[in-house]
Amino acid sequence: MKKHFQNLIIALVAVLTLGVISPNHEIWTNLQPKDDTREANLPTTSKHDLQLGLEDSIFERETFEPSLSIEDVLLHPAKELAYLKFGSRIGPVIQNEFDSNIFPKIEEVIQQTVASTGGLENRMLAISEYPSGDYAEKMFHVSDTENAKDLIRFHVRTEKRPLDGYFYNFHYHTAEDGFTVHHSLGDIHWSKNTPPKWLS
Repeated sequence: MKKHFQNLIIALVAVLTLGVISPNHEIWTNLQPKDDTREANLPTTSKHDLQLGLEDSIFERETFEPSLSIEDVLLHPAKELAYLKFGSRIGPVIQNEFDSNIFPKIEEVIQQTVASTGGLENRMLAISEYPSGDYAEKMFHVSDTENAKDLIRFHVRTEKRPLDGYFYNFHYHTAEDGFTVHHSLGDIHWSKNTPPKWLS
């Protein structure tokens, strides 16, 4: 009965405090009688081994620093924003060609930019938060968060070519040339029909 009462009190404390405060287990050890056989039946060597295991743990010896990975900080968010811009109507049609032909070139440009700026350890680079919709070009921008300036702007433009139909032209602009020059990444053919709007 005492065990059920203890469990009830633990559950009540957890519910009332929404799990923020956990009950102190020292209370239960002080409530147990000194001649309780449950403690006496535990072998002393396992408690000692457990303490040695914790002291020798890798967590004790190493301090973990968050490592800045270009994949986590720039490349994965870039791909997610590209898919977000494509939406559910364009994405499934062009995804395979985008993954195999266009995105490896985007990765290369981002890696070259990171290397030229001194790496993620020296510059805080980030991906813009949201692509533009309708027929606007913006996919995402890579910017320097310290001075709030764009370094690269990745865009996709819908082009209608006579006799061939509609194409998506993937390109980027850099701060080095004042974002005026189109650096082409490649084209993906849509069809002769008018494509849907971005984000649709």
